[in-house]
Amino acid sequence: TLTGACIIALGDEVAGLFTPSDAMAAGLAAASNAAGEKLWRMPMEASYAEQLKSSVADMKNTGGRAGGSITAALFLKEFVKKGVEWAHLDIAGPVWDEKASLPTGYGAALLAQWATKQGA
Repeated sequence: TLTGACIIALGDEVAGLFTPSDAMAAGLAAASNAAGEKLWRMPMEASYAEQLKSSVADMKNTGGRAGGSITAALFLKEFVKKGVEWAHLDIAGPVWDEKASLPTGYGAALLAQWATKQGA
């Protein structure tokens, strides 16, 4: 996702990593280091899921202002089959170069690095 909340938390050079899997977090962190694309693991605070409750629908697709990047990850979690390892990268900050007014391509090298290690 591209949440402004993650930009407030991490700035424009670091993406947020959300995953319940320590192994996947470690693999993505290693790929981040190898690719030179900064990544920081963020908490998935279960109590924040309360913000997604709705009286008129199964759930809301956004929480309140506080913890917006966390509630975005918790929303996505609802659509992942149990037992499937998954990760969510909030790339809102590093995906755009404000000075050049151009996209950076952030994440491509990181994910390519991670993917090549999965077959090893």
